[in-house]
Amino acid sequence: MLPPVFGVLFDGIAYGMLLFVLSVGLSVTLGLMNFVNLAHCAFAMIGGYVTAILVNSYGWPFLATLPISFLAAGAASVVLERLFYRRLYRSTDLDQVLLTIGLAFISVAVAAYFFTTNQQPIETPSFLRGSIEFLGLNFARYRLFLIVVALIVTILLVLGLEYTRFGAMVRASVDNQRMARGLGIDVDRTFALTFALGCGLAGLGGGLAIDIVGLDPNFAFNFLVFVLIVVSVGGLGSIAGSFFAAMLIGVSDIAGKYYFPEYGAFMIYFVMVAVLMWKPTGLFGKR
Repeated sequence: MLPPVFGVLFDGIAYGMLLFVLSVGLSVTLGLMNFVNLAHCAFAMIGGYVTAILVNSYGWPFLATLPISFLAAGAASVVLERLFYRRLYRSTDLDQVLLTIGLAFISVAVAAYFFTTNQQPIETPSFLRGSIEFLGLNFARYRLFLIVVALIVTILLVLGLEYTRFGAMVRASVDNQRMARGLGIDVDRTFALTFALGCGLAGLGGGLAIDIVGLDPNFAFNFLVFVLIVVSVGGLGSIAGSFFAAMLIGVSDIAGKYYFPEYGAFMIYFVMVAVLMWKPTGLFGKR
């Protein structure tokens, strides 16, 4: 028989995997493109509302909506990148923060206007509901599903950014734009695709998050702090760093609230401070 601590650990890892899917896109755009995008969770909210609308209004199967949430958030990011973000790639961090936090506020107001401030529940497939009993503990099926999805995303990202021509183009464009252009790389297109990938992953995370944490117009701000903590603890531009940081933050948050309910909400901040005092660049960060 497994002790209850394994149940807490499982829930923490599952929550961490959700944080990873939500945050890894920001790690990519912030670490590789050097762009501070505080509207990142607004794209996650877009994916969440797309999933909710397709499931609740059109009767789509939940799993079929997830690719659409990825594409919808990515498509929205392409439009905004061309209209706003591209103009500020070489601007100061303050300019980027002011623009993106403004977009986040606008997204909250637009979501509240069209969808009200109520939570948006969805119905997941029957095979993702309930739990599986193993050695005396119940493991929620949906959380197992989250872990599997996060592992698949991690493998695809590592392979795509480290071992493909596109990944080499992204790194070359970040390191030296002039040289990259001289080699025939379309830097603007490469940045747009990278940005769309990061925001699309956020949209996927938004669709996955509904059954765990719910969805309302404040989503764009409620999880921004968690996403920034994961990116800071993991290190800029490091997919592996975001993965392990998300697990660390998820387990710390769930365990803190379970064992120390009065102080559990502060556990993630304690972990963040401890890690950054030990390694200011994060677990796998280089700068």
